[in-house]
Amino acid sequence: MKPVPLLDLKAQFAPLREQITAEVLAVIESQQFVLGAQVEEFENLLVDYTGAAHAIGCASGTDALILALAACGIGEGDEVLTTPFSFFSTASCAYKVGARSVICDIDPITFNIDPDRVEDAWTPRVRALLPVHLFGQCADLDPLLEITRRHDAVLIEDAAQALGARYRCDSGHERHAGTSGTIGCYSFFPTKNLGGFGDGGALVCNDAGIADRLRQLRVHGGQQMYHHRWVGWNSRLDAIQATVLKVKLPRLDGWSAGRARNADRYDLWFAECGLVERGCVRLPQRAAHASHIFNQYTARVENRDGLREHLKAAGIGHSVYYPVPLHLQECFSELGGRAGQFPHAEQACREVLALPVYPELTEEQQRRVVDAVNGFYR
Repeated sequence: MKPVPLLDLKAQFAPLREQITAEVLAVIESQQFVLGAQVEEFENLLVDYTGAAHAIGCASGTDALILALAACGIGEGDEVLTTPFSFFSTASCAYKVGARSVICDIDPITFNIDPDRVEDAWTPRVRALLPVHLFGQCADLDPLLEITRRHDAVLIEDAAQALGARYRCDSGHERHAGTSGTIGCYSFFPTKNLGGFGDGGALVCNDAGIADRLRQLRVHGGQQMYHHRWVGWNSRLDAIQATVLKVKLPRLDGWSAGRARNADRYDLWFAECGLVERGCVRLPQRAAHASHIFNQYTARVENRDGLREHLKAAGIGHSVYYPVPLHLQECFSELGGRAGQFPHAEQACREVLALPVYPELTEEQQRRVVDAVNGFYR
């Protein structure tokens, strides 16, 4: 029996092969590979999709975070408050601009930063709040925005896993992930819900001055070649990546709906097996303030290591996002992080397991995943 992969990019590519191949070939024929018309067209599509005033392509989601902090003037002596339960670059980006990270524990229900704990974690040097919309669900932004306004700080959204997710604000309106704060940051790494054929990223914002600075920072800090206003980076989205993303973006909402459908099916089938009632599997929760696009379907499970061995033997794809919280990473030891300091994040690191949820996943494949999980606990 064929394995069930965690993600099947070939299944996504197959119906797009002809169109993407033709579009990429046109870029090759043009021999225009860096920025240019293709990137500008994709940026305009991203503006239309998100409702932001400006979109700026860059080389990766990690670079997007670094550029965002730099564009907001975050640097030496400053601190960036963020979550311990995320990918490495969420914390490392502060160091790349000379700042330091300050950590705040998560809400154990949503896995996102807990707004009720942010004020206690705040220090006089914090100038930026960096919430992560983890696994495709927005953090609770309205209370976070109120905190940043009170402290005259900026809010930068790490929306690397959440392009297409919506936040339902207190006024009743919905906003796209990445469009509530000063800057929103996206990743187009191939495994993301909108993935390119390599690294890529983008930023969105509503401030024309910040957008102009971002465009300069991504090309070594200058608007004109060989004239540099700032010390910037070489962080440009290339034309081939932009072309692939142009083809994929109109399909994103449909793919997100497919992921949500598969998540609903998991919820139902795990409950029918009795795994939820027995506490073997705790389902990912959907917050009232947000839609969930399920970049990952991440559940809490008992005896995770044993289940992983069982799934591996059964040919079922799975992964752990993330096994070590950021405050316990060796490279951040100078922050003085210690075990037990952020118990909700540390517990999540011990319990979470991501299962296949990609939109092309068939019902038969999904049944095999559930049967394999159920078989282990049975």
